[in-house]
Amino acid sequence: MSAGRPSEGAGCINWWGFSPARDLISAGPVKHEGKVNILLVGNGDPRHLLKTLAGLQDEDILNVWLFENCMEVVARQMLLLYITLTPHELMGLNEKTEMFLEVFGNSVIRGQTDDTVKRVASQLLLHVSDIPDSDMHPCFNTALLKFRERDELARIFKSWVQPLSSSTPHVSIAKAWDYRVRQHLGTRYDAKRGCFDWDLTMKLYEKGCGVINKHQYFRWRESGLAFELREGVYQNTNPSLLSSRVFNQRGDKVAMQGYWGDIASSPYLAFGIETEDESLLKTRNGQHVKTAQDISFANVQELFQSLSRKQECTTQSDTEDEHQPTNIEHNSVPVSKLTRLKGVSVNFLPLDSLEKMAEKGKYAHFFHIIHFSTSCAHHLGPKIRQIAAPDAVLIVELAKYILDLNKEQEAGFAERVSNMCQEAGFQPCVVANSDDLHAVFQPHKDK
Repeated sequence: MSAGRPSEGAGCINWWGFSPARDLISAGPVKHEGKVNILLVGNGDPRHLLKTLAGLQDEDILNVWLFENCMEVVARQMLLLYITLTPHELMGLNEKTEMFLEVFGNSVIRGQTDDTVKRVASQLLLHVSDIPDSDMHPCFNTALLKFRERDELARIFKSWVQPLSSSTPHVSIAKAWDYRVRQHLGTRYDAKRGCFDWDLTMKLYEKGCGVINKHQYFRWRESGLAFELREGVYQNTNPSLLSSRVFNQRGDKVAMQGYWGDIASSPYLAFGIETEDESLLKTRNGQHVKTAQDISFANVQELFQSLSRKQECTTQSDTEDEHQPTNIEHNSVPVSKLTRLKGVSVNFLPLDSLEKMAEKGKYAHFFHIIHFSTSCAHHLGPKIRQIAAPDAVLIVELAKYILDLNKEQEAGFAERVSNMCQEAGFQPCVVANSDDLHAVFQPHKDK
């Protein structure tokens, strides 16, 4: 059983995924090489993107199309990608890693981080407000978005930058978080620490997440603070974790802003529960010496180091620009001046694109790798087969780390995914590095 009400713990918006980062190019039975087109559906964060980029060979070309269910998640994806590609001259490796994790997993952030988010949002606002030109950064292609979606992104970034007016009600993320915890636990709220302990020891630990530290997990469950990497006061609202949810009140639809993401599984899953560095998994007296926070830091830092080796060579015009006056201010540069990765592009898709892609000839049998998150599995259908290349790999995230589900429900979800994929024209395939976190399929040769 779960220590909370079904479906409330995972929330209704994916701010992070429910599985560790994967190199998607290596996830199938055969590793794709050369030019690879990837479609990411509802990932909620850039973990798979970063892990896949880190594994690229110099001659590889990677084109990524990114679909999310709402523009708030698109805005957050752009924010995290901006931090990732900030030139090292402006943000050192340690600072970048800390900044990324703080924005990624904390409901509240330090004042310095809040200032950086505002400056980055200002640059992203300019980027989505401009008409795309030849100098567009290949990892921030918003040209496919509709005008109203670009306008919505602009509104979101503006709300991160500008102080709230007196006519706008202030959203306290502390109260919004507590409201979600109360809704989730119901009458068990007064015994919430016992509920947290149940979910940690009987759920996460039983599923192999022993590196998640009890103190850190409880702190996150109570307040939304997952990564406390530096001493300081964490009291500023992280605006990238706020969104609107529509409720039906007496027949009228009312949008309420608040925190509507995961409050049970934790952001530690993305980068903090797996590592190839055995020293980070050492135990002493049956207890892990390092925590999921430590492993998250090490993994993200390693990914950033890998990406720094893949940046494009500086051109003559770039060198000339270095000697010209710039408007660089405290870790903030125009999007077009962010680090560019050799042979890599990221394209942001419209909200209705999954339904319409199959109708466009340019996407026919186009994608070599397609990844679906748990929250978007309902989009699986015959149209996905039409956009999959003959040798494509379809990867679907399973519900292992959705804590509100029991074992029967978890198995039922996996069975439904398998049935939907086979009805859509895919067949299960066995891979060498298979796990119980994802189901892997390939197009059926007879369909």
